[in-house]
Amino acid sequence: MVSLERRFEAEGLLPPEPNLRPDEMIARATSMIGTLRARQADAEAAGRLLDITHEEFMQAGFYRIVQPRRFGGYEFDLTTYVRVMMEIARGCPSSGWVLALVSGHPIMLADFSDRAQIEAYGDDGDYRCPSVGSPVPVKPEEGGYRVSGGWDYASGCDVSTHAMVSGLTPEPDGSMTPRLMLVDRRDFEIVDNWQMIGMQGTGSRRVVVKDLFIPEYRTAPIVMWRGERGAAVHPNPMYNGRKASYFAIELGAVIVGAAKGALDIYDEICRSKSMRFSPKQRLFESHEFQQYYGDAQTKLDSAEALLLKITEGYLEACKSHQETNQGFSEETDRRLFAAAQEACRLAWDALEIIFTTAGTSAGAKQSQLARIYRDASVQKTHFVEQRSRTAVNAARLHFGLAPLTPF
Repeated sequence: MVSLERRFEAEGLLPPEPNLRPDEMIARATSMIGTLRARQADAEAAGRLLDITHEEFMQAGFYRIVQPRRFGGYEFDLTTYVRVMMEIARGCPSSGWVLALVSGHPIMLADFSDRAQIEAYGDDGDYRCPSVGSPVPVKPEEGGYRVSGGWDYASGCDVSTHAMVSGLTPEPDGSMTPRLMLVDRRDFEIVDNWQMIGMQGTGSRRVVVKDLFIPEYRTAPIVMWRGERGAAVHPNPMYNGRKASYFAIELGAVIVGAAKGALDIYDEICRSKSMRFSPKQRLFESHEFQQYYGDAQTKLDSAEALLLKITEGYLEACKSHQETNQGFSEETDRRLFAAAQEACRLAWDALEIIFTTAGTSAGAKQSQLARIYRDASVQKTHFVEQRSRTAVNAARLHFGLAPLTPF
């Protein structure tokens, strides 16, 4: 039998639809908006991505958007990825969050060894993987590490083939190195501890491993502001970027898409509801609501344009870095990061306008606007979305000072 290593050296894998185009992928996402919107309540009640939605995502090829072509993916650019995620989140923010994270992490896997990637993608290219922080201490052993521990907030773990967990490995000088470790689905348990006021449908549960040996080659140091290892395996510069601003782009696509979904619902409200006082005109005929809608729409148009521009900037920095080895500075990464956070702020500002002017009925528990608003409240708590520290660190780097925090 030919080993996986030999097979990938010789031919690699083909994606399920070798001739699929990026615009066709985006159109598939757009066509699902209505279906996903109708399933929002079911996903929230289930506390995870619905099986039927997961199967449809697989059939559409969404999990393979940025997966390397060599490993059976489509290797479309990040702009295609962002547009697809915005459309999916426009239908269901929780489903979009899961898809964005588990399908976006081939970019992180690119920092692992060739052998680890070959094993992860297997003989069919089926790979879905959340990544979780809060590293736990691990014990070095010959050829790898021994680890026991648990990690919260593994979004999409129920539908994943792997998980990237984090550990602290001791160095000879006494320091500790944070390290990502690739774990197969059969080697981790899921603890259902995800009971939240929003984003309940993401299934961001706790994953646990017990006395597990992880080979050295299936680990990678967590160096948030570098991505040089990716170029050793993949020639595409997209896989060789710094990772922090990429995380902000991942989440930004979901947040902007979710707010666009809220604007869709607001449009329906403005067309169907009438003013409470004379003249009893429909809301969209009122100057007041024209102002509300126009302001929200402008903020969302700006958020989307900004996020797409940031994505282009990220790809340009990746390419420049690969060509010159100096085109993707830490300051560039922090500035892209901060700009992506600003896109999210614009989207949330638009949602505030929508929710607070849509009428008291928007606050009903089963209201779709209320669900999106709850989701946004939880999205804002993510450590990637804490804008103050990012702005400060970007400014410090500009003035030649060291950043105060990793993010």
